Amino acid sequence: MEKNTTDPWEWGKYSNSVQAVEIKQPAGTLYCSGQVAMDANGQPVAGEMNTQLELTISNLEQLITEAGYEPSGIVRLNVYTTSTQEFFSTCVQTYQSWIAKHGIKQATTLLEVKGLFGGFTIELEATVVK
Repeated sequence: MEKNTTDPWEWGKYSNSVQAVEIKQPAGTLYCSGQVAMDANGQPVAGEMNTQLELTISNLEQLITEAGYEPSGIVRLNVYTTSTQEFFSTCVQTYQSWIAKHGIKQATTLLEVKGLFGGFTIELEATVVK
């Protein structure tokens, strides 16, 4: 697989994402459903947004790994949250650390939504390649 990123604006260096990702000759593509803070028994885990984000990231990593891919292969990441203000004030360090840990360079959309299933405050949806 060949992965090329495009980010023509200087401010893009500070956004924890890129404006475009081109993939040539992937060995596979994994489209992940939105992952939330759900425990192994399918029960929602309550808590503040950062706590939910930590479990959501763990669930996404488990899904990606069990499918035979790696988090570093994430090329598209959609973040749904019930409060962008809360996301930027309480979750950005957790999110940035996770992105840096895996060297992820992804196209991203961050959306504030009216509500999420089960009272969740954050959901991650990814496209992964190898």
